[in-house]
Amino acid sequence: MNPQITFREIDDSNLASVAELLARGFPKRRHEFWRRALNRLTEHQPPPGVPTYGYFMEAQGIPVGVVLTIFSTSREGDALTTRCNPCAWYVDAPFRAYAGLLFAKAVAGKNVTYVNVSPAPHTLQMMEALGFSRYCNGLFVAIPVLTRASGARRAVIFSARREPSVSFDPFEQELLARHATQGCISLWCATTDKAYPFVFRRRWIGGLIPCMQMIYCNAVEDFVQFAAPIGRFLARRGAFFVIVDANNPISGLFGLYRHGSALKYFKGPQRPRLGDLAYTEFAVLGI
Repeated sequence: MNPQITFREIDDSNLASVAELLARGFPKRRHEFWRRALNRLTEHQPPPGVPTYGYFMEAQGIPVGVVLTIFSTSREGDALTTRCNPCAWYVDAPFRAYAGLLFAKAVAGKNVTYVNVSPAPHTLQMMEALGFSRYCNGLFVAIPVLTRASGARRAVIFSARREPSVSFDPFEQELLARHATQGCISLWCATTDKAYPFVFRRRWIGGLIPCMQMIYCNAVEDFVQFAAPIGRFLARRGAFFVIVDANNPISGLFGLYRHGSALKYFKGPQRPRLGDLAYTEFAVLGI
């Protein structure tokens, strides 16, 4: 290794230079966007003992590479696990021979599940060499308001700001509340006996057509059974389309499956389930 190249954990004193580096690496997003993104990581409150922001690489004391990390606590059954979304990975051109080392440092934790939800095509071979496997092969663009009412359960949809009067999970209540503060749309879908959590993020198809991206639900099957009332709720807010991660067409939903779009990879002990993008760059940073 070149002794002039060093890798460091990002701290509060580095935020200004890291924002400048990210703006240089991702010119479609202005410096102000990355400054706000880093502020959101400050407010995110990751589990103890992990980086708040991620790692950067210096050459002779000058930042030349960065990878942000979003650590969170996830739940698999009754067990709590640690998950991390490495994102916004960029290295200046003269130093890209070290890009793999920077990313490897960001995904070196033990007993952590790492998810890469927006891998660049030219990084796929490197990620697979680092032990990542694909878990999502495409996406389904649904029009939930067109779901036949006979195939959906009756439910009341309301904002997560209101506490359900039926059974609900406190862990999910906190998840909904935290995502609402990050600019997501957090909802309860309440039946006569239970409240089901849903989180969406507003997106634009082709920069023109408003839609919603599924950020979180207990299971995609929950979205299918409540598609009609959720679709009406979202349609009143100008969004008729919902984008859902999928490996096949989703039975029971009206829409279009696109294989090979929005591929997602993971590394670690827990294979992520479809319908769970909580605390990823989509939710926390709005990427």
